[in-house]
Amino acid sequence: MFRFHSPAAATVERFLKNQRERKYSYCHQGKTASTPPKGFQVDHTRVKLGHGIETFNRAKDALGKWRQFELGWVSARPTSTTIREGEAVCVIGKAAGMYWLNAARIVYVIDDPMNTPKFGFAYGTLPAHMETGEERFLVEMDQSGDVWYDILAFSRPKRWIVWLLHPYMRKLQKQFARDSAARMKTLVSENIHQTA
Repeated sequence: MFRFHSPAAATVERFLKNQRERKYSYCHQGKTASTPPKGFQVDHTRVKLGHGIETFNRAKDALGKWRQFELGWVSARPTSTTIREGEAVCVIGKAAGMYWLNAARIVYVIDDPMNTPKFGFAYGTLPAHMETGEERFLVEMDQSGDVWYDILAFSRPKRWIVWLLHPYMRKLQKQFARDSAARMKTLVSENIHQTA
């Protein structure tokens, strides 16, 4: 769904209401937890956010509030969407003066607080999405105490305009991964300075 202005909350809710009960637009749910399927483009971004359990907890909090999407040209709404399997979210992108709405549903959640804690989730595309596929967002602390932000996605174009603009859309996908990683690093850094 394309628009010339940022959609109001009521518009987003109507959009999601129409999508919540729809089936996924792909048949490989959960494959970001193992091996992405063939026939899709795979993107993987992994960046170190810092060190220690406090850094992990700050990163987990940011991810739980969809703050990795606070990029100016991309947002996830509503930001109050609970990180829970089956919850739907609208990812809004802005490019070339237009906004486009994309529907996705959380496929699975990772919440392991043990010695090397992990937290994250994957969402999969619903029919009202420009692409088809799945994307996983994860923060984890390794055995050395380093904290990482990891994005893994597999996708392919769904709509004719995405096929037509494929090189540009691939550029945007890669930009999203870079910007999201930078945003998470900034959020963790801001919280460190605020608590220092």
